[in-house]
Amino acid sequence: MGNLITYLPEKGFSLNDIEQLLFEENKIKLSAKSIQKVNHCYTFLKNYSKDKIIYGINTGFGPMAQYRVDDNHLKQLQYNIIRSHSTGAGNPLAPIYVKASMIARLSTFLQGYSGVHTDLVNLITEFINRDVYPYIPEHGSVGASGDLVQLAHIALTLIGEGEVFYKGKLTPTVEALKAEKLKPFDIHIREGLSVTNGTSVMTGIGLVNLIYSKRLLKWAILASVMMNEIASSYDDLMSPVLNGAKRHKGQQIVAKMMREWSAGNKTMKKREIELYDGGNTEKIFKHKVQPYYSLRCVPQVLGPVSDEIENAEKVLINELNSACDNPIIDPQSKYVYHGGNFHGDYISFEMDKLKIAVTKMIMLIERQLNYLFHNRINDNILPPFVNLGALGLNYGLQASQFTATSTTAECQTLSNPMYVHSIPNNNDNQDIVSMGTNSALIAKTIVENGYQVMSIHFMAIVQAIDYLKIQNQLSEKTHAVYNEIRSFFPIFADDTPKYKDIEMMKNYLTTKNL
Repeated sequence: MGNLITYLPEKGFSLNDIEQLLFEENKIKLSAKSIQKVNHCYTFLKNYSKDKIIYGINTGFGPMAQYRVDDNHLKQLQYNIIRSHSTGAGNPLAPIYVKASMIARLSTFLQGYSGVHTDLVNLITEFINRDVYPYIPEHGSVGASGDLVQLAHIALTLIGEGEVFYKGKLTPTVEALKAEKLKPFDIHIREGLSVTNGTSVMTGIGLVNLIYSKRLLKWAILASVMMNEIASSYDDLMSPVLNGAKRHKGQQIVAKMMREWSAGNKTMKKREIELYDGGNTEKIFKHKVQPYYSLRCVPQVLGPVSDEIENAEKVLINELNSACDNPIIDPQSKYVYHGGNFHGDYISFEMDKLKIAVTKMIMLIERQLNYLFHNRINDNILPPFVNLGALGLNYGLQASQFTATSTTAECQTLSNPMYVHSIPNNNDNQDIVSMGTNSALIAKTIVENGYQVMSIHFMAIVQAIDYLKIQNQLSEKTHAVYNEIRSFFPIFADDTPKYKDIEMMKNYLTTKNL
């Protein structure tokens, strides 16, 4: 049982809150002020809507909004949108993405602009805290009106229908609710539309993508430090003067991290000692005066990735703490506003940029891996494919490069943008859409691929360190990681299947936060 995170309207959720809720088993506590805000909006809408035509309360949905719904069918209208839109297809979203999506939906309601009953926010909170995960197929959203289909699958479970993942098994919702002594939600005014209408699934997926991308970037920086230790590179590539001469925050952050994580190493060379003191008489230099770009240009390549991840965090947290419903019910101005806050362009655009950034990071790692494997490129400091067995008889990590190269190539293809792939639908009511959930899902695949490539890379790195016998010359930080990896992935010379080792390494990289 983790700690309680109290939601306060004036603060909203931070990325740290989300990370603790998803990875640290912390629970949400709704403050009295947040419940009061939701109730105030509901009470206003209940009184305001009695003699007015308001979309989705007494009209049909989408292009059917031109049809008035009789008063005796208003509750049925809300159930109809939930049931009719539960049409997703494909693999179910993994629980972590479902949980993040529910947190995002809860956050929208807590803004106090949706007019929902407090029973709804309490039930969603219970689902989150008790690890009840609605069955949500991946496919179905065009990103406007938000994630209608995927959110309908969440709504379906809140009214006691459909299925949930409960205690690791796909279970009829009614059974999970009974086991947890929870009651299905009863519609009050517009909760059917309110649950299904918004950007919460793409935001939830995006938040998980962001957290994993931030971790992956740290691993890429650490791997790059270890690569330069292996290559005995000149250390001025991470110099504060060099990198400070270029006015990009990300580049300077990456260089600073490299300096900190390489501090105390005994393998990297000092240019002022090797080349500047006048004592070098070589005609052809045995050691590279400047290493390959994949080693030397790490701050310049990963700097933009760092900047993009920072921007993605800003956009995602803004979306998380926004009201993405329609209409927007505002008790303060005493008005109901019709618009398009459900439109997912911010998330779609940002997920496209994030997946491009992560793909470039993976490309860098794949090139570093090639340096380790290609003995003619690394000037024969390592055997081919860091093969510690008998050359010709054994193969080291040769075949793992196929996996890394293939996976990197897939990421390059998947990096094409979704943001500009709008297709009109819904009787052309939705004549321009965001495809934000598709963008977030593709980014999810690229991030997952990145961990696979990174896993193979670290397997090769520790093999190279053992071949060179430089364990005790590494920096404190890289030596500690080397030891941790070797505790579950021992040095090898004989050929054995490596697919389980790749999965074990991936689990290590995704769960350890540097």
